[in-house]
Amino acid sequence: MALTSSSARAWIGTIVFLLLAPGVVAGLIPWLISGWRWHDWRGAAWIVVPAAWTAITIGVAFLLHAFALFALHRGTPAPVAPTETLVVTGVYRFVRNPMYLAVLTTILGQALLFGSWWLVLYALIVLAAVVAFVKGYEEPTLTRTYGEQYLEYRSNVPGWRPRLTPWRTRSTR
Repeated sequence: MALTSSSARAWIGTIVFLLLAPGVVAGLIPWLISGWRWHDWRGAAWIVVPAAWTAITIGVAFLLHAFALFALHRGTPAPVAPTETLVVTGVYRFVRNPMYLAVLTTILGQALLFGSWWLVLYALIVLAAVVAFVKGYEEPTLTRTYGEQYLEYRSNVPGWRPRLTPWRTRSTR
């Protein structure tokens, strides 16, 4: 019963955080900036529009996958309700910051779809804020919380440029 309750709380917390954090950063604010008005790419639309939708779709899919992994580990991506174990499965075997990369990919896809340099500038601001958060809070907190396990993970999985092959923990080698 306690496991079911813990799992339900994790899913609810994860969904709420998904709506509040990336929902605002990659949805509401880009809408406020661009009005989600499609740019008239004229003759280039046949290549630009599918490329933009591909970026948006990949960004959203990876974001949802990464968020689901936190709920499956009975926690949330929110710093106030983390998982009890370090999440090093799924997309996290390729890159340490898939959620941030997914959000940036989604924003840049929208910038392309809507032809908005303001969204490109916004993506750069989001990138700077995210990198500062990761370096100033997230990495030190993960090191304190998970110790050697996180340090091994960090030394084997890049933060921003995905690996070509999935990393395997000592227990899965």
